[in-house]
Amino acid sequence: MNMAFLDINITGRLETFSLDFTAKSAARSIALFGPSGAGKTSIAHMIAGLLTPASGHIRLSSVSLFDHALGINLPPRHRHIGYVFQDGRLFPHLTVESNLLYGRKWRNSASPSIDMATVLNLLDLSPLLARHPASLSGGERQRVAIGRALLSAPRLLLLDEPLSALDETRREDIIAYLQRLREAELVPMITISHRREEAGLLADEVILVKGGQCRGQLDTHAFARLGQPQDE
Repeated sequence: MNMAFLDINITGRLETFSLDFTAKSAARSIALFGPSGAGKTSIAHMIAGLLTPASGHIRLSSVSLFDHALGINLPPRHRHIGYVFQDGRLFPHLTVESNLLYGRKWRNSASPSIDMATVLNLLDLSPLLARHPASLSGGERQRVAIGRALLSAPRLLLLDEPLSALDETRREDIIAYLQRLREAELVPMITISHRREEAGLLADEVILVKGGQCRGQLDTHAFARLGQPQDE
């Protein structure tokens, strides 16, 4: 059996329910899928170190990011996770090129470097380099945010509902780019989504989340055969 890439067993108190989430996966591309309010983003924040679980552990490969019993709780900057938020969060005063290069400042020296040319090619960013975020479409801003995260050479690319602010056409465009990243296998990916199609297209394994719990783990073939999920 392959060693688990993601090994997570955490508890915590959220606003409306208690989180008690356990999952292990050896897949390099994972989707956390479930209805809005299921606890997906809280789990993502705990992986990234933006929230602290009450107990348990979070491991990526052999690295412990959090282990309550051992007193381990790495600060976010030492977790080396490329977190892409819903709105991109680019620096408005910087050009696209400068936004991308900012990712280099936080490069994880323990991971193989990802060169600028590769990122520009995979995400078709070369025509945008001299522009500022205010002149970009929502889809272009997300491509830049993903490129900036990749240039930090993260041990994980964590995409939190990256398509939710986009219209249907731009959503389809970004899905195609994310599929290219997945196929290139530059870095493991976890995508947070409440959209069934996105989860099925962007992951090798889908972890079902509801009420702060893991309700099952399915490869994408089994996920495609699953009936319409609850409260989608």
